[in-house]
Amino acid sequence: MKFLFASDSFKGTLTSEQTMELLARAAKDVFGDIEYSGVPVADGGEGTTDAVVAAENGQWIEAEVCGPMMEKVTARYGKLDAHRAVIEMAAASGLPLVPIDRRNPLHATSYGTGELIRHALDQGFTDISIAIGGSATNDGGMGCARALGVRFLDDQGRELEGRGEDLEKVCAIDVSNLDHRVSGAKITVMCDVTNPLCGENGATWTFGAQKGATPEMQARLEVGMVNYRDVIRRQFAIDPDAIKGAGAAGGLGAALMVFLGGEMKSGIDTVLDLIGFDKRLEDTDLVVTGEGRTDWQSCFGKVMQGVGERATKKGVVAVGLSGSLGRDAAQIFDHGIMSLMTTVDAPMPLEEALGRAEELYYLGAVRMFRFIKAGMALKK
Repeated sequence: MKFLFASDSFKGTLTSEQTMELLARAAKDVFGDIEYSGVPVADGGEGTTDAVVAAENGQWIEAEVCGPMMEKVTARYGKLDAHRAVIEMAAASGLPLVPIDRRNPLHATSYGTGELIRHALDQGFTDISIAIGGSATNDGGMGCARALGVRFLDDQGRELEGRGEDLEKVCAIDVSNLDHRVSGAKITVMCDVTNPLCGENGATWTFGAQKGATPEMQARLEVGMVNYRDVIRRQFAIDPDAIKGAGAAGGLGAALMVFLGGEMKSGIDTVLDLIGFDKRLEDTDLVVTGEGRTDWQSCFGKVMQGVGERATKKGVVAVGLSGSLGRDAAQIFDHGIMSLMTTVDAPMPLEEALGRAEELYYLGAVRMFRFIKAGMALKK
């Protein structure tokens, strides 16, 4: 038998790489000498670049860019080969970069993300994938676009900085100085939310509060976002509210698609394509995947769904080992996962489960492989 281990990280406890090592040890203990391989996987959110760089034996590139409050930060992105790069916008414009007492999306900007894209273009990359989760910003992506040459002008023709508070001031958008290299690059936007730019399900009302916006700030930001949307409609004959995912990352999704010609794709599908997952499934008999908690959300662009569906298409059996199961976890069976097991083996406080994560994962893997071995014996 040939096994493939492709689990998400267990946030705060086990990395994707650690799950691979523990699964390998458990499989050897149960089956003896087996053939296996492992690959780190993520769904386009936090840890995506780490997983892809590790899976592809890529390299890290560092760049000094502006953080969300225009402070200097050292961010890094991944080089996969001479043409392909993968960027996490959170590396430059992420919420964790801003102390809790300073979080204010009126003042935050995605400028640093644009600088990372520009840096990648400077290095000659022509195929750039961008994961856009975890932002501190609600600027409609103006900051990012501005770093690449787009000018946002007020009613006096003055250029705006591209912060959230500038949304309400935009009267015209000048793309004549947009970095010409953008048109020759393939820009893939990794995103699994479908929120429009404006409205009750838009960028501001859905995500603004978690970035530090008070209801009063949200009301002001929403007025500004509507103004920004209307300028885009008027100048480019594009309605951001009709684009699924335009509201992702505080509206960065809209800017990447409208100004950079980016293509919005599922995060997990993009990651699986980047790491050549389908090819890794060749001659594989069993895939083991998993995540910290499996519930109904696991069926919406998460690792287990993506791995299960790809395995099913190739006729490969896929099973899951997760830290816990929540509401409607069984829905994952409709997405190629044939069986689910948990790592915990008795009722226990969450703190204990987290503290014993490595031990419990290994023991859960042993139980899982013993069930698989029992099934193989029955088949005989």
